[in-house]
Amino acid sequence: MLRLQGEMIRGGTSKCWIFGHHDVVATGVDADTLLLAAYNAADPRQIDGVGGASSTTSKAAIVQISAEPGIDVEYAFAQVGIGDERVEWTSNCGNCATAVALYAVHNGLVRITSDSTTVRMVNVNTGARLSGTIPTPGRTVTDEGTAAVPGTAALGVPVLLGFEDPAGSTTGRALPTGRTLDTLTGPTGPVEASLVDAGAPAALFEAKAFGLQGTEFLAEFAAAVPALTVLRRQAALAMGLAKENDPVSHAVPKVGVVARPSAYRTTDGTPVGQDEYDLAVRMVSMHAPHPAIGLTSAVALATAAATPGTLAHRVARQTADGTLRLGTPAGVITAQAVPAAEGASPTVLLHRAARRIVRAELLVPVLEGRPA
Repeated sequence: MLRLQGEMIRGGTSKCWIFGHHDVVATGVDADTLLLAAYNAADPRQIDGVGGASSTTSKAAIVQISAEPGIDVEYAFAQVGIGDERVEWTSNCGNCATAVALYAVHNGLVRITSDSTTVRMVNVNTGARLSGTIPTPGRTVTDEGTAAVPGTAALGVPVLLGFEDPAGSTTGRALPTGRTLDTLTGPTGPVEASLVDAGAPAALFEAKAFGLQGTEFLAEFAAAVPALTVLRRQAALAMGLAKENDPVSHAVPKVGVVARPSAYRTTDGTPVGQDEYDLAVRMVSMHAPHPAIGLTSAVALATAAATPGTLAHRVARQTADGTLRLGTPAGVITAQAVPAAEGASPTVLLHRAARRIVRAELLVPVLEGRPA
């Protein structure tokens, strides 16, 4: 039985266990083996571990101080399998980055010198650079806050999350194929797609190609998930994210549908008017509809919507100030693109909230380097 210190932090609409790199190394077990056992990944209920049996609650980040100039901390993001003994290390998670920023401030990984502290981060999975700005009034950080985000009624510490120069963070190009439109082959034939790499690689399709409006409840959107899963694999091959003989990834690229704004109701029944947002979106998270939207997906959508010729640009309401209001199942989430230095793509800002839930010593059943 191994002992591992960790903190569970809600970042936005995800829960993420945060572990110090030195604590992981001290166990003497590789990170995959450790996480698979700690989360009880082999069980789809994850009942004998700390996983929450959903894609938004089966996440982890391993954090350490960075030696890179201009960076405070670096973190590896893990999407732990659910009923699948595999850990995905190929992507990033903006909600977990929000949690990492709060963890860094609370654990002295960055100096607090004013009433506002910015944590400069790099995600080692993708090389993405992010910033998380947290209020630290009187040079202190609190465990409570009054900030809320769509997708949960819980309040938390406000975090302004910035994705810096996000275009091409994984493939080197905002449009990995060099085209704004590609044609992929799904279960029922060819489908138009826009393949974008910003924040995370994403494959975007028009909702109407699947007989959808883009404003469906999660149960209705779920009918399109099998087809989108097939198309995700096709997109991964087209974007150079995988080769034919590589294992199928259910994390990369992100995949979803977009549509013109129309009136709809959120998951909790709140009405959203056609004029209250700019782009309807429904995304897939691993094997199921995402209850809101992943932040890296929001960055990809903001980039796609600002790029003439893409499907997102075709159906989005264009704004003059770089904001894009996304109509998600949980409600409206706003991303704002801010011009950056010459040669860099715009920084994308999102308002999030985070809260520390628990600090704990995990008792991890590992036998001879393998999950027990």
